[in-house]
Amino acid sequence: MRLALAALAALLLVPAPATAAPTPARPKPVVGAYYGNWFSSAKPISAIPSDTPITHLFYAFSTIENGRCVLNAPTAAKDFADIRDLKRRKPSLKALISVGGWGAAGFSDAALTAESRRTFVKSCVDRFLTDGVFDGVDVDWEFPVYGGPAEITDRPEDRANATLLVREFRRQVGNRLVTAALPTGRLQTDGSYDPARSFDLAAVARELDFVTLMTYDQGTGFSPVATFDAPLREVREDPMPRADRRWNNVAGSVEFYLRHGVPASKLVLGVPFYGRGFVVREEGPDHGLYQPAESAFWVDGRDEVEALRATPGWQEFWHPVARTPWLYNAAERKFVSFENPRSIRIRADFAKDRGLRGAFTWELGHDDARHSLLTAMAAPFH
Repeated sequence: MRLALAALAALLLVPAPATAAPTPARPKPVVGAYYGNWFSSAKPISAIPSDTPITHLFYAFSTIENGRCVLNAPTAAKDFADIRDLKRRKPSLKALISVGGWGAAGFSDAALTAESRRTFVKSCVDRFLTDGVFDGVDVDWEFPVYGGPAEITDRPEDRANATLLVREFRRQVGNRLVTAALPTGRLQTDGSYDPARSFDLAAVARELDFVTLMTYDQGTGFSPVATFDAPLREVREDPMPRADRRWNNVAGSVEFYLRHGVPASKLVLGVPFYGRGFVVREEGPDHGLYQPAESAFWVDGRDEVEALRATPGWQEFWHPVARTPWLYNAAERKFVSFENPRSIRIRADFAKDRGLRGAFTWELGHDDARHSLLTAMAAPFH
């Protein structure tokens, strides 16, 4: 009996095997799309099919007037009804109102004090998050401190205030979504641009559900040469100064944000559906690429690119490092950077391979009727 009791006591003293903590479930991938309400008549939200791969639809843009959120688009009522209907047809879809955008004034003043932040955020919540249309807010401040349009007010204290503003959105929005579109392009209105001078990236990211990383607009009208809008990797022949060039590409931009404390699981990679064009002084050795530019122009998406490709005088080329196509017209000295399903799939695969949260596009209205670009972007995340 004593032996039995001793054995029992020994068993009771043996610690239980350690149980591994459950691994947190990885968030579902984001397949996002911005929708500009200026496309409402030509490509309405009602035309988006129920089986769309889009998980998050960003409706652009609300702007700021007198420190409050406003939306003056004449199509807003119909668009909101169409969003409700799309969410009914696809219950898993999340819709966000995107506030700001390029050229939107008012952020610096709205974020300046605790009271102005409370007032501004409350106006956005009251305007957009009370009737079930939207599931959150997307903040698109372009840009705190410097880099935005010259006529827009900015201040040195914007960097700290941007964090406080996003924190106020988180406080008032609660468990609904708060996201932000953050920049990567190294050429802005003030010349060489560093996103970390505009935003405390790690601090902002902690308040957000995820970041829509604008890995495009890396070759715009601010560039002195014809260049790519969203090169995948750094191209040594690019004449941009090395200190900027290393970050002014998709892979470099992601690395920059990771180094500044933004986790990969909060980064959603941006893919442009539009094109950028330049008129160059001469063709040069590589069909207009990196040649001095006389002017720049916008190319309105997939349909316009296809029309150019079908027009005599235009030739298409592919860059093995940038992993992107371009068009060149020798007679007109015009260079066009754009993305096609092949290059977009490469970028989406890159996002998945790097463990990013997903991919999104600016802008859904630039796709063709077959959704060729969206299909390529979404493919790795299904």
